[in-house]
Amino acid sequence: MGTAVEGGRSGPRYVQIADDIVQQIRAGVLKPGDTVPSESELVDRYGVSGGTIRKAMVEVRASGLVETRHGKGSIVKDRPPVRHRSSDRFRRSLRQSGKAAYLAESAQSGATAKVSVLYIGPMEAPADAAQRLGVPAGTQVLARRRLYFRNGTPVETASSYLPWDVVKDIPELFAENPGGGGIYARLEDHGHEFAEFVETLQARPASKAEASELALSPGAPVVHLVREARTTAGVVVEVCDTLMAADQFVFEYRIPAAD
Repeated sequence: MGTAVEGGRSGPRYVQIADDIVQQIRAGVLKPGDTVPSESELVDRYGVSGGTIRKAMVEVRASGLVETRHGKGSIVKDRPPVRHRSSDRFRRSLRQSGKAAYLAESAQSGATAKVSVLYIGPMEAPADAAQRLGVPAGTQVLARRRLYFRNGTPVETASSYLPWDVVKDIPELFAENPGGGGIYARLEDHGHEFAEFVETLQARPASKAEASELALSPGAPVVHLVREARTTAGVVVEVCDTLMAADQFVFEYRIPAAD
């Protein structure tokens, strides 16, 4: 087979090859558990150099659709369907019915959800969380760190930081299961009525440690979301630092058109 052109009007040749492989995965030609053809097979198939194929596979791995296993090459992941995150997820009616946001959304989509608690206890507030809580960096706060699974696959990590003077008299917040409606329901039970939740989102590549925790390929896209839970008294009583596998979420927000 002759050597193909290394570039073109639709972009560099390695990008075209990566797009073709990704489309094969999305179309089911390459199914979950299948091994992506080897470098030598792809060189023969596309008529390009090994260097071009290696560049293409970097792009394929960045899609989050494959994982690299030592001695086995690149394997197509068995990833669960996308889950919507709606601006309605923190409605008081859901909390009052005993449903935490993540479990409620998963149930609506027919998925099996699991939450693994990694840590609950005192911690010095990280600089960003401290600033959002309005306390000096290093101030003792309650930290709650969780890993969320959907159909057995890790899709999200979340670390909540709560002011110690707010939580010290709410024992449920120190338990793995804070009860129906989650920590927001317990805070409202103790007089901290919520006025709004403010979220900041940033898309970026996953670090090596983040990719490992979420079973992603190195450099795969993630969404870093930080949420502030503000009460009617104007106090931020929780900062939640969340990292999500970008291919697992669609974000839906309602924006009022009137004052």
